[in-house]
Amino acid sequence: MRVALIGSADFGKAALEAFLDRGDEVVAVFCPPDNPKSSKPEALKEAAIARGLAPLQFASLKGPEAAQAMIDSKADICVMAYVLQFVPQELCKLPKHGTIQYHPSLLPKYRGPSAINWAIALGEEKTGLTIFRPSDGLDEGEVILQKEVAIAPDDTLGKVYFDKLFPLGIQALLEAADLVVANKHQEIVQDESQANYEGWFDANAAQIHWATHISQIYNLIRACNPAPGAWTKFGEQKVQIYDCHKHVAATFGSVKGKPGEVTQITLDSFFVTCHGGQIEVLKAKGAEGKVTGAELAKELSLEVGQFFTL
Repeated sequence: MRVALIGSADFGKAALEAFLDRGDEVVAVFCPPDNPKSSKPEALKEAAIARGLAPLQFASLKGPEAAQAMIDSKADICVMAYVLQFVPQELCKLPKHGTIQYHPSLLPKYRGPSAINWAIALGEEKTGLTIFRPSDGLDEGEVILQKEVAIAPDDTLGKVYFDKLFPLGIQALLEAADLVVANKHQEIVQDESQANYEGWFDANAAQIHWATHISQIYNLIRACNPAPGAWTKFGEQKVQIYDCHKHVAATFGSVKGKPGEVTQITLDSFFVTCHGGQIEVLKAKGAEGKVTGAELAKELSLEVGQFFTL
């Protein structure tokens, strides 16, 4: 199979290596131009060079140069894996069997760039991935293949993505490419009545509001671990919280303190009250990077009875 790949980062790298390792011929690798503000080399670009391929780094994929490169590749299929640039339909349709794309949700649910964050933050118990035909609409094309995964009660963004959707997604791209090239696939139009679009899970979405329910706060912290990091404020200082436990209050009498109040500091952690119980902070971001909750409490000179901003 002659494969053209459009992608970036570690997921694009893993897709490239997966196709090469099973014996496919990767005939073109499109990745973003170098970022002068980043000291970290682009993972897909570096992987392509290491495997003897010359990466194609067009400022835009909408121009005639990108189209000509795709034509020259004589690709059977194009695979999109973590794509940061807009890919026009004219380019998608040039390979013999068109183009397929990976998205980390069960489309049409959670269209958009932060699908996994939103699914966890909103308390979903399952998510998945979709391989689909890219269209000019964001994540709106026909579905070719889907795989479902569970979101366990304590799963973080990192756990769901790196341990579940990342490896499963690479295998799904291989499977879908085989089906499409063999003309054994189906293309199912997405059910718009079930669709929703979610934007970037940004710093505003990641803010902890201690006056909300414990389950909402716990889901938010899991959805932001490792990025962008759920945050709150202690005085004027921004505090990012990563690992935590939730302690649900079973009775009125077991509720300690008021929302946002520090009620206990231990050798490893500290506790903050919210509606329905307390969040025990285990890992957070200190001045020198990630620290235990107890280390952060010392750094902030936290005392029982003090409050984080609601």
